[in-house]
Amino acid sequence: MEDPADHTQNERDAREAGSRRRSLASLPKAHLHLHFTGSMRHATLLELAERDGIQLPESLVSEWPPQLSAADEKGWFRFQRLYDVARSVLRTEDDVRRLVREAAEDDARDGGRWLEIQVDPSGYGARFGGITAFTELVLDAVRETSASTGLGMAVVVAANRTRHPLDARTLARLAAQYAGRGVVGFGLSNDERRGVTTEFAPAFAIAERAGLLLDPHGGELVGPSSVRTCVEALHAQRIGHGVRSVEDPGLLARIVDLGIALEICPVSNVALGVYSDLTSVPLPDLLAAGATVALGADDPLLFGSRLAAQYATMRAAHELSDETLAELAAMSIRASCAPEDTKAALLHDVTTWLATPVMSATMSA
Repeated sequence: MEDPADHTQNERDAREAGSRRRSLASLPKAHLHLHFTGSMRHATLLELAERDGIQLPESLVSEWPPQLSAADEKGWFRFQRLYDVARSVLRTEDDVRRLVREAAEDDARDGGRWLEIQVDPSGYGARFGGITAFTELVLDAVRETSASTGLGMAVVVAANRTRHPLDARTLARLAAQYAGRGVVGFGLSNDERRGVTTEFAPAFAIAERAGLLLDPHGGELVGPSSVRTCVEALHAQRIGHGVRSVEDPGLLARIVDLGIALEICPVSNVALGVYSDLTSVPLPDLLAAGATVALGADDPLLFGSRLAAQYATMRAAHELSDETLAELAAMSIRASCAPEDTKAALLHDVTTWLATPVMSATMSA
């Protein structure tokens, strides 16, 4: 039988070890999976809705963050409805600029040093003078915010699986028009169970010819087959989510060989019912297979969890060492579209973070 004194000492040792862990908020990292409206602060949503007399559902007010599940299409429809309601509060150019600025400030507070924010201009064009005008507004806001905050920023233009593939071609041409001028990638989002992924290949071919990063969503609500299609038909260079590629070792090995990064969003995976709890998110298996993983927050407005929290939850759920967390941050930086000199500087800062004596580090988030 354990001596009570030993038990007390063990608890004391555990608390002391926990306090020695390095701060995740000071770990330099890149954020590669953040949706535009989904990045909004909850307080900002409430303020803008009140300003314009917009009635929000209780799940976005007193019951926030909402209880979500996408196990079936009805669940996804509810998620999408909440997203659309949130998007409706963006009424002015200042609202858009505020959203971009606050997203950057929140990332910087969490140790973010580079942010690639994903936006589907077709969801905002009607209110802001068309998709080109809206894209230019976002890019201007990104330039302005990056200069004022010091956070490196870029934009990934994303098409919507629920819309016609011809709309995706229009967006791909739009993204190509701004390649090298703030737009770095082209994606494909929304419910993987909707649409036919292969029909979006012509749009991705346009983006590929423009030299943009190809970054479709896959392998979250649908299993490995979704990831395989993204790789083979869309020539994906990064996969939004891709977590379920772990279910097909052969596919995962191919992803590793091709150097395709997976943008894993642990908290949203659990919130949407992909996994039952955070300990079930197979991050250790992906890392053991040699996968490049970049942790992302997806839609903090709907999931209630920002960038540093993704690292904190995985640290707690899988007892990750600081060395592993530093490598996760380094992988996010290497998988980003940041300029090479920026990557080098950030990777140096990750090394410095890890070299910081533990006893002098602040307690982690």
